[in-house]
Parts: sequence; structure tokens; C-alpha cells
Amino acid sequence: MNIKIFTTGGTIDKIYFDAKSEFQVGDPHIQEVLEEANVVFSYEIESLLKKDSLEMTDADRQYILDSVKADSHQRILITHGTDTIVETAKKLLSVDKTVVLTGSMQPAKLRNSDAVFNIGYAIAAVQILPKGVYIAMNGKIFDPEITSKNVAKNRFES
Repeated sequence: MNIKIFTTGGTIDKIYFDAKSEFQVGDPHIQEVLEEANVVFSYEIESLLKKDSLEMTDADRQYILDSVKADSHQRILITHGTDTIVETAKKLLSVDKTVVLTGSMQPAKLRNSDAVFNIGYAIAAVQILPKGVYIAMNGKIFDPEITSKNVAKNRFES
């Protein structure tokens, strides 16, 4: 099974420079995560964007949709910022492939990040779920049509 991974930025790829929370979205960290996990499946990674999801536009979402539709892979993982992951997932609902979006509440570079767990969970999900668009966060699979981010509790809910 060959999985395509599109990266779009978000907290998962953020790099913080000081205690005042200045940051930039850096290079995708998923390659390092997969190498450290010694995975044995085939995958390809393509960086589409390096944006905080709050800065994503309708044109960015269209670009993601066009990229997913144009790609020959039937199983696609997208790393994305959590603030607007639901909006992007809804934009992808017309895709006739298995598409799983994931992100993290803490950057992958931080010691106490949920990024590695969420990536691993999303990798498993994209391999076993039927065609459709899903969000994999917090150890659950979410339907984007009935999901929201609970900022106060730092988790996703249906």
C-alpha cells in the first residue's frame, strides 16, 4: 500500500523562537516521525503549504482539493492546523478516496506533543478506513460534518 502525505503547515510544523510565542511554520516534521518509527509501508510526502490554518484562504482550500483529486493515490493523509481542519475536511467531501486529516495541539518538535501519536493514529486510519473524508485526532475518528474543536478542553468533539 502506498500512501500520499500532503503537508499544509499548522501547529504540527511550528517552530517557536522565544517565550513570547513568536513562531513560524517550518518544514514538515512527518518525515522525521516516520523514520524514527521505522515504518515499513510505502509513502510519498509533498508539501503543499506552510501556513497556520487561521491564515488559510478559500483559494488554499481549493488548491488542497485540486491536489488531492489530481493525485493518483487512493489513500491520502493530510497534516493540517487544527483551528480550521474541519473547514478543509468539509471542502474535501466530494473526493472519492480515503482521506484522513490530522494535526496537533503542540508542535512536533516539543517533547510533550500529541503530534507523534496523532500521526501514527492517522496512518493506521488511512490504511483501514473505507473511502471518505475523516479527521483523526485525540484517539478518535471524526466525521467532519458533525465535528468541532473544543478550544477550552483542547480536543475535538462530535
